[in-house]
Amino acid sequence: MRVAEKNGPKAPKDPTKKRPYFFIMQGKEIYGAPAQNGKGIQFIYENDGRLIDSARLSGNITDNHMLDLLKTTEGFKEMVHSIGVSVSGKMQEEKVRFVFQMYGKKPGDPATEIADEFEMDGMERVIELDKVDWTATDHEPGQIRFEFDNPGIQASADVRFYLNSGFEAPEQPVESMVDITSKDYGNMIKKSVMQLGNTQRLERVIEKAAQGEDVSVAFIGGSITQGAGAIPIHEKCYPRVFAEQFEKKYARGGKVELIKAGVGGTPSELGMVRFDRDILRDGTKKPDLIVIEFAVNDEGDETKGVCYESLVRKAFSLPWKPAVVLLFAVFSFDWNLQDRLGPVGVQYYLPMVSIMDAVTPQFSLLPEEGRVISKNQFFYDIYHPSNLGHQIMADCLLNLMDEINASHGYHELEEKQLSKTKPVIGNDFEKVELLDRNEVEKLRKKYKITMLDEGSFDSIDKQLQMVEMDCEIKPVPEFPFNWAHDENSKGKGSFAMQLYCSKLLLLFKDSDRPEYGTAEVLVDGKKVMEADPLKVGWTHCNAVIAFNEKSPKTHVIEIRMAEGMEEKKFTILGFGVVE
Repeated sequence: MRVAEKNGPKAPKDPTKKRPYFFIMQGKEIYGAPAQNGKGIQFIYENDGRLIDSARLSGNITDNHMLDLLKTTEGFKEMVHSIGVSVSGKMQEEKVRFVFQMYGKKPGDPATEIADEFEMDGMERVIELDKVDWTATDHEPGQIRFEFDNPGIQASADVRFYLNSGFEAPEQPVESMVDITSKDYGNMIKKSVMQLGNTQRLERVIEKAAQGEDVSVAFIGGSITQGAGAIPIHEKCYPRVFAEQFEKKYARGGKVELIKAGVGGTPSELGMVRFDRDILRDGTKKPDLIVIEFAVNDEGDETKGVCYESLVRKAFSLPWKPAVVLLFAVFSFDWNLQDRLGPVGVQYYLPMVSIMDAVTPQFSLLPEEGRVISKNQFFYDIYHPSNLGHQIMADCLLNLMDEINASHGYHELEEKQLSKTKPVIGNDFEKVELLDRNEVEKLRKKYKITMLDEGSFDSIDKQLQMVEMDCEIKPVPEFPFNWAHDENSKGKGSFAMQLYCSKLLLLFKDSDRPEYGTAEVLVDGKKVMEADPLKVGWTHCNAVIAFNEKSPKTHVIEIRMAEGMEEKKFTILGFGVVE
């Protein structure tokens, strides 16, 4: 009997020769964080030079002309023929929607979205740009989004730019695994200790854990401390990794509680105001260890370190004497502010850890020369660490604990008495307190608040910067007890408050929405500043000093919409006040 032949696969055609390309993402982990619509989403911002740095870090691009073309949509279209995208996930049948969005010249301008939806099976999909319906108001490449039908999905992604004729790309780097058990890795981590300082407080933390007691560790900082670049952010951020490693290594039956209070895009100028609320939880928490990380966020601090030292002294002076560690993160261009802020740690004999000192010297080496991790592997983008980067930060902090534990109680330096120690930069805001809609009654008597008229700022803004706190993935709004002026508030007058104090900061909401407008700030009838929420260009919290005087006296604060802005929006998040 003749058996019918089964149909086999047809012989494939010769593969089409691929165009030259370079990576802007290679093996980057992504995570579908919960969105308001119930789905999952991962944002990767590429505006303001971020795409250029992605091309440098991931694609090995050094040609200045090619990098310049990435600044604008027109330049991008001139150079890039198509975009290759592949996503690998455990649930390969799950769909992911890739979006590469342009930005307009002004907030609210229509802009192109280059998008495709496909399975997470690791196969590359190529989007040809000549099939894209471009928008006339496109200005620059803006952001990449990975959108999932469900939250909590974890995957990894590659994104390539295939080039038009006339452009060439260098050989693309293929990353090797990082051996975190190697001697070279250990030596790199050891270089992170800037100063041990006085170790008594940290020794007490280690001893408390060893005795089986519960220990709490707190972290305050910017987006790196929030966990930006870690996938998923609530599990792989360096504070969470450190807390778990410390518990595993040093706890003898007790638990390690994590208090995480990082807020993206904000300096110590805001951190010192929210310290009592976000770290001490209004007196309900007494952390044993407080790590302060503002070394890459404080460039815009208008006091050039006074706010930072004020925050350090605020933490160091707590009556239960927690250990205070200064942590200095790093940006991809090998920069941080440890030269400016490090003297604060020297002045108070505080332990200090520098991620820059650990990783930067070996970035320029070849693997055969002893490089442990490449810059592309350490950074998720130009500002934030990848999962490996967060792991290294946690390992650097744990190494500090190991060195102190190995010192066997040897103290080279006596603990500084804060009351007898002059600030090295300044401590003007050491006693700063948060004053918002929720705290007015509690602080009314202390600051002699005899008049508070909300005027046109009588609404509450609920569209706020959202932050993942502690070990949670669900973000919470920053400064929900605010005073908001909206488009329906015209004609109700200014916000006005009379209080007795020496220093005052205004906290207000930044936005990228064109419906927001500028407000004027007056002190005792004199205009002292204009607060423009569109200047920064995204939804986040801003802190600015209204006045800083040596002695307290009665002041009247007035906030009103600038002329022509009466029908725009503006949100007063609160105030930082010093008696």
